[in-house]
Amino acid sequence: MHLLSASCVCALVISVLLRQVSGLVTVIGLYGETLEIPCNYGAVNAEEDVMITKWKYDKGEGLSGDLLVKRKDHNVSIMTTDEYKGRVSMAAKSSLLLSAAKLSDQRTFTCMVVAGVDITEYPVNVVIQKTPEGLEISDKAEELEIGKLTKLAKCVAKDSNPAVEITWLKNNTTLKADGKGISIQASVLVNDVTGLSTTSSVLEYSAQKEDTDAVFTCSTKNTLAAGIVSSPVTFSITYSTENLILQVTGQDSLVEGDSMTLKCVADGNPAPTAFNFHLKGEMVKVENADSYTITDVSRNTTGEYKCSLVDDPTMEASKAITVNYLDINLIPSGNIVKSAGEALHPNLKIDSSGDTKVSWTKDNVKLDKEPKFAKLTFADSGHYECEVTLGLLNQKASLELTVEDVSEGLRPVAGVPVITELTKKRGEDGTHEELICKAEGSPKPAISWSINGTLIDESPFVNGKITQKIRVVPTENLTVSCTVSNELGVATKTINVSSIIEEVRMDKKAQTDENDQTKLVVGVVVALIVATLVLGLAYLVYVKKFKQGSWKTGEKENGSSEEEKKLEEKVEENSQKAEV
Repeated sequence: MHLLSASCVCALVISVLLRQVSGLVTVIGLYGETLEIPCNYGAVNAEEDVMITKWKYDKGEGLSGDLLVKRKDHNVSIMTTDEYKGRVSMAAKSSLLLSAAKLSDQRTFTCMVVAGVDITEYPVNVVIQKTPEGLEISDKAEELEIGKLTKLAKCVAKDSNPAVEITWLKNNTTLKADGKGISIQASVLVNDVTGLSTTSSVLEYSAQKEDTDAVFTCSTKNTLAAGIVSSPVTFSITYSTENLILQVTGQDSLVEGDSMTLKCVADGNPAPTAFNFHLKGEMVKVENADSYTITDVSRNTTGEYKCSLVDDPTMEASKAITVNYLDINLIPSGNIVKSAGEALHPNLKIDSSGDTKVSWTKDNVKLDKEPKFAKLTFADSGHYECEVTLGLLNQKASLELTVEDVSEGLRPVAGVPVITELTKKRGEDGTHEELICKAEGSPKPAISWSINGTLIDESPFVNGKITQKIRVVPTENLTVSCTVSNELGVATKTINVSSIIEEVRMDKKAQTDENDQTKLVVGVVVALIVATLVLGLAYLVYVKKFKQGSWKTGEKENGSSEEEKKLEEKVEENSQKAEV
């Protein structure tokens, strides 16, 4: 046996744990691996004054066996011839290397050091440990019965040292024996040859319904590594049916002509495979299925349905089923002709499976309430439609009302179209004319023009009235007619439309005339003002001369006063004319 070099020793996988036990150093090694046993805690240096280093082991009964010896300046000499032959060597600092560790190596090894005249021994206690080869769940129960304590499975951890402790888990939660629903029994078997231990743990468990999808595992704990966990297992849990539910596909929206499927759902495991379906007095047995289909349902299908177990008819479930239907009848309907002043009260009859929603429109315009007429007028003419809805069901009915007026002096039939107004106006940009034709009649009259134009707008037909507006650009003076017609008659009205060019010229001429007239008035006013000023000035001169003459000649002042008054009146009259 050759000695291992230092580089080989460094390459070995060595696991060592040092501690003091009863004054001895204890080294823990792994089963099957190489173990390094230190000499004097690894403090021995062969380069120092060490003459001899020797390793031996305790055979028991006070006997010892030599393993190897190292003399100064000599190679290591292997002395053992027993089970350690080929398994021992010396490493750095006089440590003992022991390969392929096994349980029989659990004993005391002693390092003897001779230095000068001193001989010192360093005993080391060796402990060998081994992790289990794995965890395996076996002897699984085929099924678990609710409330019954049943052997669920056995968990085995093979070949370990020391023997491991096995823990059971359900959904990663540790199970503990409680003497009622959980029982755990553990046992350990030691191999006579290897000395390794095999641990077994048997779990007895009383299942509940919620354990149907539960995941069970087992795990181990040891001082060498993290716990080992087994593969998960699940179990089939059997329990009898306690509740039935009758389900109906499309229950909330069934209408006549649909198909519906009755399904009986049981909470037992395994689920029952045979059911009785009670169809309004008729019973149908279904095997190897849990559903029954009824096609082409009608309002007569409405009623209560049941299902029950064939093995236990007293266990049943029921469901009230409604098939939706909707029928309406509007009286009167179709084309209705009435005279003005008559009453009309349409009557809508509804036959349905539930509450309905009713809406009315007149000429496609929504009404706030149902139409009722105590005294009909022409404006009441039109197309009336009611719509009734129930869920996805929808029904419509309508009437076409024509109101006649036969009173003296009025049109014999109020529905005949008439033109109530035909007007024109210049467009905002001044380049076109807008013609507006307003008409009444029922049914809705069609509007046409004798000239090609562009439609600007047409109002909705409401209460027998309609208005249409067109744009035209006439290049000459025209007479344009608007014609309205329906199946009861025709009406026409005309309007004169001037050429856009002519209207622009007339507008300019009118503007020129207006300017000339303004100038004339201003001239007259200015002339009157000038005349008044001249007269006023002449009067002042006259008065001044008159006074001077009277002082000299002594003429009577009465005559001059009268003349003065006449002159003042003349001036005032001219002044008033100027102001006008």
